[in-house]
Amino acid sequence: MNAHEFTLAGTALQALGSGALFWPQEQLLCVSDLHLGKSERIARRGGSPLPPYETRDTLTKLEQDLTATNAQTVVCLGDSFDDLGAALALPEAERLWITRLQAGRRWIWIEGNHDPGPIDMGGSHLAELGLGPLTFRHIAQAGAAGEVSGHYHPKAGVQARGRTITRPAFLLDDARLILPAYGTYTGGLRSQSEVLCQIMTAGSLAILTGPQPVVVPMPR
Repeated sequence: MNAHEFTLAGTALQALGSGALFWPQEQLLCVSDLHLGKSERIARRGGSPLPPYETRDTLTKLEQDLTATNAQTVVCLGDSFDDLGAALALPEAERLWITRLQAGRRWIWIEGNHDPGPIDMGGSHLAELGLGPLTFRHIAQAGAAGEVSGHYHPKAGVQARGRTITRPAFLLDDARLILPAYGTYTGGLRSQSEVLCQIMTAGSLAILTGPQPVVVPMPR
């Protein structure tokens, strides 16, 4: 399994090349910003049509990570659905797919700004989750410690063969970890953005996703 091992708040974690976070001791897989149903939401609001395959693509990747890790707890870190309408409009086959992935597992939906209320999709719904020394929430908070969050869809670049390769990335400092967006069609915010530079302390790292995670000083 392609992963970068690191510690946060004394906890051994793994940043997977897919953009998921794995906590081996708890057999916990955490993913952020799935934005399931984004193509439906864009079409419904009159935007440019996108091929409606992103939910299946994202669920395929999630199923592969669950198989590889044998995770028994899944934390979806907010913005799991692009909005409430997108959740309600999921085709039955994709709803059943989610149900199959949930079977035999503890499944937690953390509230995001796109999906702030409970959604009838199995599992439990929480504003945030405290587990051991870690706190899982959607948006980073000032003064937090041992915090795992998402929301910003961070991405970072690395120089290779005279050009910059940009990928979704985890951002890590001594107090917190910000996960990349896991879903297809989610885009990203460069680590050099003002908001991310304000959140992350000096000496932060970026862990670029891909076939082999790459760790670099967070570009500022």
